[in-house]
Amino acid sequence: MAISYQGLIIIIDGLGDRGIPGFGGQTPLEAADTPNMDRLADAGQCGLIDPLHSGMPVGTHTGIGLLFGLPKRQALKLARGPVEASGIGISHKEHNIYIRCNFATLEKTNEGYAIIDRRAGRVDEGFAKLASELGSIDLGEGIQASLHPATQHRAVLQLSGDQLSHRISNTDPGNKYRTQGVRRCDALSADDTAAVRTADAVNRVTDHVYDLFSTHPINQLRIEKGYLPANGIICRSPGEWLNFRSLIQHFKINAAVISGEQTVLGLGKLFGFTLFRDPCFTALPDTDLQKKIETTQAALQSHDLVFLHIKGPDICSHDQDPAAKRLMLSKIDDAIAPLMSESLVIGITGDHSTDSNTGRHTGDPVPGLIYGPQCRVDASHAFGEASCVSGGLSRIDSTGFLLTMLDHMNRLENLRMEDRDFFL
Repeated sequence: MAISYQGLIIIIDGLGDRGIPGFGGQTPLEAADTPNMDRLADAGQCGLIDPLHSGMPVGTHTGIGLLFGLPKRQALKLARGPVEASGIGISHKEHNIYIRCNFATLEKTNEGYAIIDRRAGRVDEGFAKLASELGSIDLGEGIQASLHPATQHRAVLQLSGDQLSHRISNTDPGNKYRTQGVRRCDALSADDTAAVRTADAVNRVTDHVYDLFSTHPINQLRIEKGYLPANGIICRSPGEWLNFRSLIQHFKINAAVISGEQTVLGLGKLFGFTLFRDPCFTALPDTDLQKKIETTQAALQSHDLVFLHIKGPDICSHDQDPAAKRLMLSKIDDAIAPLMSESLVIGITGDHSTDSNTGRHTGDPVPGLIYGPQCRVDASHAFGEASCVSGGLSRIDSTGFLLTMLDHMNRLENLRMEDRDFFL
């Protein structure tokens, strides 16, 4: 009978990148000092991982969801709003709509609202109090709204009431189009009465929040301290609560997640994974890597598969700071040394690629490696985008990466009829 091995998947958020002119065309990963990852690559297999479809950029919720075993067809229905709501512990109710938001710095104009900063300077002082002060808003027509702070500058807008729909547009134009200002929320179809009703409610919330927050004492104090005011919200990725099932649940694997990012924790909660969180686990480069490693070691004592998620490199890319990303990757490599084990199946990859030149997610495949006690060894000797091109894993999607991990852990049987729903 085959011996079952434990597994560890290290998800480095935004791991993949494009060539940086200042690094002679190398990516931050290729330019970083990563002897431990290189050692695993040398003793295992490498490849390039397409999260969903080759060339298609994805968000964190989609990329992480697929690595967590979410089937591709369900990934297309996954919205960030309800995932983030799960992560911060909002009790879900049927027919509610959950929308991911940013606390932002806005300025009212004749055309609407100009965006001064999409993240209110990324200083979260007072965010929780502002959301509490907003309370539950009666928007009329039987619709209630409430705002709940999440990670850093993020929040969740919850809409409750009858005849609501998630088929509405974003008010957040994204970083590339921020100069266009806050967009009006519209129904995706003018004939969809519920969506029209919901979009109008979002526009009313936007106005209400700005009117209340602009003169709020908390923002006056932020300004006195030299911070940007958090006087508005911009919204995206609306969704309703859906019941998803993971491949990991299907194969009855006991999994755990270590993260400081609410989206990742929310997905873990949706799938029934054990969550390990700590105030020192942040979604920034300042996260306590040593404590995360210690927590990972503890989680491996009682779980078949552990996901260690590290957000910092993605933040560096969004800030268009490739030097900081290179340094962060070197720190991560140094930190994971205690996790190196000949009896553990180890996978390292990312949820998506993020270009440090532009600060945006791209459709470039993500480097990936798998090391195990009895795995094949390919000709890759280093872990980086270029060296992974010719690796033995070849170019596979995130579902294939996860299945390969589980197979090396000896946790899979031959394909059965009851497995078909996860692959159709």
